[in-house]
Amino acid sequence: MTRPTQQGHIPTKKFKRPESVLVVVYTLTGKVLLLRRADDPGFWQSVTGSLEWEETRPRQAAVRELREETGLAATGLQDAGWVNRYAIMPQWRARYAPETRENTEHAYFLALPSERDITINPAEHAEYAWYTFDEAAAKVASWTNREAILKVKERY
Repeated sequence: MTRPTQQGHIPTKKFKRPESVLVVVYTLTGKVLLLRRADDPGFWQSVTGSLEWEETRPRQAAVRELREETGLAATGLQDAGWVNRYAIMPQWRARYAPETRENTEHAYFLALPSERDITINPAEHAEYAWYTFDEAAAKVASWTNREAILKVKERY
């Protein structure tokens, strides 16, 4: 299903959909999984990715991205219950339709009993690491990612 944009027309599928998910993976021992982007050595993040045009619910994308980026199953995946809207960073704006300036991000959490080995997709990420909540919040590049990690820490 292709959703109309704010302007009312249906965008071409050659562009990314301006709707994404953020999945904070953390352990019951107090660690947060971060992934370092392959295309930017200083950009650390949680699991994230755009919804595919045919995905009808953000949860579908969260399950898919979790599997693609980490090899983890979504057993226990929780909807955080909030949505962020933010300006798309200039370096990635060309991936979206020309009139698109903002992205809508749906947040999720996944708690694991402890750290485990992750299978990263080398086309997207160069490495992964487990950090404390505070270390992870300080390391991520995105303010929405930082906010999500700190919200998990409050619940932890």
